[in-house]
Amino acid sequence: MQIRSRLFESSWLVGCLALSSLWCLSAGRELGATFDEPIYIERGLESWRNGSHCSLLVLGTMPLPADWDTLPLYLYERWTGTRLDLMHDLGWMLPWARAAALVFWWLLVFYGWLTGRALAGAWGGRLAAAALACEPTLLAHASLATTDIPLSACLLALVYHFHTGRARAWWPRIGIPGIWLAAALVAKASAMVFGPLCLLAVEAHRLLQARWTAGDPISPASAAGTIRSTLRSSRRDFVHIGIVGCVLMFVFCGCDRWPEENFLAWARGLPEGRYHTVMVWLAQHLRVSMNAGDGLVRQVIHNLHGHNGSFLLGRAYEHPVWYYFPLALAIKLSPPVLAGPAILLALRRRSVWNWALAPAGMLLLFSLTCRVQIGVRMLLPLVALLVVGLAAAYVSVLRQSRPWPRRLGSAACAAALLWTSLSAARVWPDGLCYTNELWGGTRSGYLCLSDSNYDWGQGLKQLTAWAAEREIGDLDVWYFGTDPAVHTAPFRYVPLHAFPIDKPDDVRAFVQNRYLAVGTTLLYGTRLDLPGHRAAMEFVGARQPVARTATFLIYDLAEPEQNVAARSLPDAPLMR
Repeated sequence: MQIRSRLFESSWLVGCLALSSLWCLSAGRELGATFDEPIYIERGLESWRNGSHCSLLVLGTMPLPADWDTLPLYLYERWTGTRLDLMHDLGWMLPWARAAALVFWWLLVFYGWLTGRALAGAWGGRLAAAALACEPTLLAHASLATTDIPLSACLLALVYHFHTGRARAWWPRIGIPGIWLAAALVAKASAMVFGPLCLLAVEAHRLLQARWTAGDPISPASAAGTIRSTLRSSRRDFVHIGIVGCVLMFVFCGCDRWPEENFLAWARGLPEGRYHTVMVWLAQHLRVSMNAGDGLVRQVIHNLHGHNGSFLLGRAYEHPVWYYFPLALAIKLSPPVLAGPAILLALRRRSVWNWALAPAGMLLLFSLTCRVQIGVRMLLPLVALLVVGLAAAYVSVLRQSRPWPRRLGSAACAAALLWTSLSAARVWPDGLCYTNELWGGTRSGYLCLSDSNYDWGQGLKQLTAWAAEREIGDLDVWYFGTDPAVHTAPFRYVPLHAFPIDKPDDVRAFVQNRYLAVGTTLLYGTRLDLPGHRAAMEFVGARQPVARTATFLIYDLAEPEQNVAARSLPDAPLMR
């Protein structure tokens, strides 16, 4: 019985990994490069060649995902003695980098399975793994060579090991969580906030759960008091985990061993004297330029300044709005996941209180203060924790139910998995565009959200196929992306927002071909405070698109202006 049970368990997990990986690999080959991927691959290869992470850290990008994703490419360079060029070789480099990135996806599903098992037994792990492997938004980002899935996997592993090691010796209590905190930090800089918040939520849940089990009344005031006591009682463990994580992070990122220019300039500007001499000598010999601290600081500055406002439900905001992420999650998550909390609260309120949902709730509260509002990918760890926590909670409720409600609940659970699986199958390969049925579906999702939620610059391959099918020789392209393919036939890149355009009629001087393909993010996204962008939008808005791909609206400039309303755009035929 035990052998058969383990065989079934292993087969289930391997099946989830295999089917989801097939979705990701096949989708990755159909999509062009997203906005971030070319720079990650270029700088990742540069890091391997010169042994320095400076080129990544200067962007505020932590190096682990780029290092791992470009390792096969660097080994190819060493094996063949050739130097890969981003402009000419990205087309075949990108699938290899995306395939390497699947390791982080496997890690996420594996730790989702472990967490589900720890919360609700064998079926909790099975349902958690299956739910992760079916969720379209998670699959979409698992298909890419970016940083969001690596961060989610490392944070889920951190939460799991922190909880399971609380009552054990130093190594499982401090050492292993410290290693996973370091992994999260070198995956993405936002881990310096997400990691401590998750640890705090897990520890507060443990203490509150102990009080609940003992029968003590819990009110909002007592809960706040428990969180404060958590900080006091667990402060030493938190500090030790943080020290382990930070030390390993600095060691991994390394430094370039040259003087820090700003520090040296400051030292040389000091008044003459012994202090001046000491500080200049220190600035010249303390060679720790461009280390992990630089990457973290640059990301903090970016988050504090925000990111050109936000776009939500057809409206562009000049400044970030506090409700962006709750509403974006409601648009991008599948309906079964959105309905899960309400169903569990109706069945058994205490079921939604577990140590996977606690950090998810903490991250949701934190999202109200986030100022970089360019996609739910910024909170992808929340999505992973939410899916795993809901799956385990649902299994716990079924286990405590009577036979006939249990059978009914099991059927509902199977139907939910079938729903998300069909949603993932229907949206393939355009998982980034996924918009749930409650908000009009994927077809018109660009009217709700933009940027990495829909058009992240990944649509050039589909646009190439569209032009080839219709034997269109040349095509002007105005889009949001960095794919070098936009500079090759049949495309002619026209960044209208950057041109000296004062009025809509001036656009004619910059477009040369009959067809103009416009990325949806530039039409339905955060407004750039540029005259050229406003004029180009007005020029395009006076025309009806004749066709579209997943992320491009295509206009025939030979046709006269029609003064059509923007709301008519979803009626354009979808062509791939």
